[in-house]
Amino acid sequence: MTSLISGRLDKMRVQLEQPVQYFFRTHHGELPLNELLGRRLGLRYAGEIRCAHCQRLTRTSFNQGYCYPCFQKLARCDRCIMSPELCHYAQGTCREPEWGEAHCMIPHVVYLANSSSLKVGITRQTQIPTRWIDQGAIQALPIFETSSRHMAGLIEATLKQVVADKTNWRAMLKHQVEPLDLKQERDRLLASMQAPLDELARRTPEHSFRVMRDANECELNYPALSWPVKVNTYNLDKTPEIEDTLLAIKGQYLIFENGCLNLRKYTSYDVSLTLLE
Repeated sequence: MTSLISGRLDKMRVQLEQPVQYFFRTHHGELPLNELLGRRLGLRYAGEIRCAHCQRLTRTSFNQGYCYPCFQKLARCDRCIMSPELCHYAQGTCREPEWGEAHCMIPHVVYLANSSSLKVGITRQTQIPTRWIDQGAIQALPIFETSSRHMAGLIEATLKQVVADKTNWRAMLKHQVEPLDLKQERDRLLASMQAPLDELARRTPEHSFRVMRDANECELNYPALSWPVKVNTYNLDKTPEIEDTLLAIKGQYLIFENGCLNLRKYTSYDVSLTLLE
């Protein structure tokens, strides 16, 4: 048994290559993961969680890594992060106005992606292509550039009347995804939703957005020896020690022979990773 890395867990760092390169991260550093495919690994949760913001010990992780007081006070944990069309920055009620200015009142992109089927989503320009990789998309195409997260959220809320904004994570992990012509899907969507988009522009003159007709599609491949036929999941709270063979990595999931683990769900958990053979 060889110790590989330990510490408070963070989401995997990704690097756009073919296939995507993954790095297991803790507060002590990071470890390349792709080369561990086919190896039997041990992942152990030591039973301690420290808030990703204040480092306070917490019995329960809220919103992927925060203690309850930080969950209550931080803008990044507000409802509008999941539903950006509800942004209340302009009303002067943002929990952290400076954080909002740095993360929300900046250019965002509305995109189409194919992770389990066609979906619409938004992200900061600086998060391309990380956001698409984290969702396990095999294709993605930017369709709008906006002046703020709020504007992107309003467009997404308009488009999701006819296009899903969720991923079927089981189908994504099984890699049961048929390729799509995303530019054709974009053109069809814009034609069918032109009237509500024009109305949105009329109602929000303080914001701006433009169609990104010249944007290129991004294709993504993931490291895998095989994909699961049936998706079982590991839960570190119930099973703090996992010993299993790593077969694939996709999204923020480690896909083992006998189960899948969503690492992002366990942000701030104190863990250790070992090589068992």
